[in-house]
Amino acid sequence: MNTMTYNGYHARIEFDAEDEVFFGKIAGISDVIGFHGDSVSEIKKAFHEAVDDYVQTCKTIGKEPQKPYSGKMMFRVAPEVHRRAALAAELSGKSLNQWAEEALEEAAEHFVEARLSA
Repeated sequence: MNTMTYNGYHARIEFDAEDEVFFGKIAGISDVIGFHGDSVSEIKKAFHEAVDDYVQTCKTIGKEPQKPYSGKMMFRVAPEVHRRAALAAELSGKSLNQWAEEALEEAAEHFVEARLSA
């Protein structure tokens, strides 16, 4: 899996060996926006056009284009994970929110770097 970024939007790019075509979908928004191309330059161009078309279409119909992520996250974890995370935050002199944000940032950065270098 490969990714591309353009104007704050991200896409996951895959290759269909049977049809010999690259295809992608904009990630992180609920609107479904796909695109394809026969080469790397074509898929990049198609991605840029898809983002630009999406933003323009939203403007034309009076809809605010979705931007990936608000910054609010709500999820459940096992009580033991919650306890250990709260303890780790307290011992490092941070709120649980600050500690969790740093831990998530580090994990996400490591994951993305590993994917981009692959």
